[in-house]
Amino acid sequence: MSTVPIDQIKIGRNRRPVKGDKVDELKESIQANGLLNPITVDQKLNLIAGLHRLTACKLLGLEAVECNIVAYASAEQARLAEIDENLIRNELEPLERSELWLERDQILERMGLRAKVGDNQHTFKGGETISPPKRTLELAREVGYSERTFQHGKQIAKSIHPEVKQLIKGTPIADSPTALLSVARAGTKERTLATAAQQARELAEARGDRAEAQRQEQLVEELEAKQKELQTLAYKSAMAQKEAKLAVKKTQAIASPSPAQASPTIQTGDEWILGRHLVYCGDTSQPEFRNLLPSDAALAIATLSPTWEHNYLVDEARVVAVIRAEGHIYDFYKQNQMPFQYELLLGNLYVGIFSHQLIVKPQNPINIEGVEGIINYLLNLYTNPNNFVIAPFVGHGEILIACERLGRICFTGDSNSELVNRGLGRWQKWTGKQGQKIGLVS
Repeated sequence: MSTVPIDQIKIGRNRRPVKGDKVDELKESIQANGLLNPITVDQKLNLIAGLHRLTACKLLGLEAVECNIVAYASAEQARLAEIDENLIRNELEPLERSELWLERDQILERMGLRAKVGDNQHTFKGGETISPPKRTLELAREVGYSERTFQHGKQIAKSIHPEVKQLIKGTPIADSPTALLSVARAGTKERTLATAAQQARELAEARGDRAEAQRQEQLVEELEAKQKELQTLAYKSAMAQKEAKLAVKKTQAIASPSPAQASPTIQTGDEWILGRHLVYCGDTSQPEFRNLLPSDAALAIATLSPTWEHNYLVDEARVVAVIRAEGHIYDFYKQNQMPFQYELLLGNLYVGIFSHQLIVKPQNPINIEGVEGIINYLLNLYTNPNNFVIAPFVGHGEILIACERLGRICFTGDSNSELVNRGLGRWQKWTGKQGQKIGLVS
């Protein structure tokens, strides 16, 4: 045991992120009882175990800390010990754990120590009998993970594009193996083809065919870019499903979040400002409503009506989502000549996606139920905060309330004054604020 100046301890770049709540708990414990569990470093003072403890000591203003100094023959062995320390503590998110499982196997393979099924307890290496580290699968089982979970974990770590991993870290799906696996499996074909193209590039280089090597290198870049695009969409879809389910729970849990305001009397031609939203009472297929719309809406959400006259939406919003209760959307597309992209089946509802731009379809199954869940999913998938959303049919105010909750700006309306009145009243009840009428057209 040695006392080491804190500023001399080196922290590697591949350390997992520090969790603030854990550091706070350790600060209180160290302040009250001292450092009960010393930090582990190697002979060059590289940190092996105890990042949260070290961070807590730094925040407490300590200049030195008790350390166990362990001698390792190589940096690889030191990293292996660091990984094992983290895995044994069993407080990792699934994405972190999966990456450590994969890295551990890769280190063992590079060291020539990766035990295989059927190996004896000891392995003969370089004329010497040694006891290799346990297989990663065995280590996983010791802390309660099945072989299936382990294999899925390695697939997650190996298959998700590095830039998509950075998007995922710190989000709710980083803690969801099911969501992570769905992202990992997106773009599988592209990843497989990219691997084949990379092998073809290496063969071309070996035989001196520079032109073919360059062609294969370009193909690798294109396929990896496509994989990244598909996995980014899978990530956004998984996040949208999480947010949609959370939104529905919040809506159900807070049926009356504030005292109801008196509902105003709505007449045809009225325009109302509800916070940042605009509500119009009248035929939303007519210029009176269309002239109120922003020029750069991200999304329009509409339900299919018997008297559909809203093809203009595809020129007002980047994406138009049309919801219908049953059947397929293809006949509607053919009759109305909006540029059809694809159809989604969300619960028992069909959603046709239309756009002048190419919109990539989510490849993985979408587990969403109910109109409010579907609306929240669409908003999370196709829009960002402060985007404009058009809702030409107010319904029961679902889109208006979802936009209010998610920080989007809604332009909505309906020719049915009772529905407009109900939607406006629901917004007032939800927010505790009063709407303001800004115009009356006779």
